[in-house]
Amino acid sequence: MTASAAPVIEIRNLHKAYGSLEVLKGVDIQAPAGHVVAMIGSSGSGKSTLLRCCNLLEDSQQGEILFEGEPVRWRGTGLSRRPADRAQVVRIRTNLSMVFQSFNLWSHMSILQNVMEAPVTVLKRDPKEVEARARAYLDKVGIGDKAEAWPAQLSGGQQQRAAIARALCMEPKALLFDEPTSALDPELEQEVVRVIKALAQEGRTMIIVTHDMRLAADVAHHVVFLHKGRIEEEGPPQQLFGNPQTERLRGFLSATRAA
Repeated sequence: MTASAAPVIEIRNLHKAYGSLEVLKGVDIQAPAGHVVAMIGSSGSGKSTLLRCCNLLEDSQQGEILFEGEPVRWRGTGLSRRPADRAQVVRIRTNLSMVFQSFNLWSHMSILQNVMEAPVTVLKRDPKEVEARARAYLDKVGIGDKAEAWPAQLSGGQQQRAAIARALCMEPKALLFDEPTSALDPELEQEVVRVIKALAQEGRTMIIVTHDMRLAADVAHHVVFLHKGRIEEEGPPQQLFGNPQTERLRGFLSATRAA
């Protein structure tokens, strides 16, 4: 990335509320090209909400969201604020592939069909070209032999790796992970962690919401600790995990290690 290149994703002073409950209280985050940003914090701190706002799955009430320097256009204010340009929303979403905690695979489609569906139907790509790419990504995440299987026939770790292949098949500018391993037992969790680490080593731009401090320490260039909708502390992983500056982060890390 050149010094003048805009971050792939940039959030400025973002506020998000559900009625009178303010969940995000002025958050700033940048994800430069090729960088991994990890977001940590207790349940209810606003991590997943922030990720969904990045992908415009949730509407925010104040602040800016920029994709490669292009600001999202809004209409209305406060709780009535909505994106003003539907085509812009679709374009941004197709470039920010999201991997959810609960896999979200379509049960009536084979694994291969799941991976192919969005590039064919949303991007209108040639099915033969997409199938070749989908099979390559399934191989990449280690489940190429499961292409014709149904989601119910796969373990949780295999389903999450299929979800990652589906996200990759969109050829996105960035990947957004929302607690990608929290629904898995420890053995299956490591299958997914290995895939995420490999993607980080490739230089993929990623924002990862995670409860796994080791994953955050191993793959992130920048770690953000959210507490009650605000950034309490942020910086390189060596700094946050090795020398936390705030009492809240020290307490959070102590509780995480004890769990």
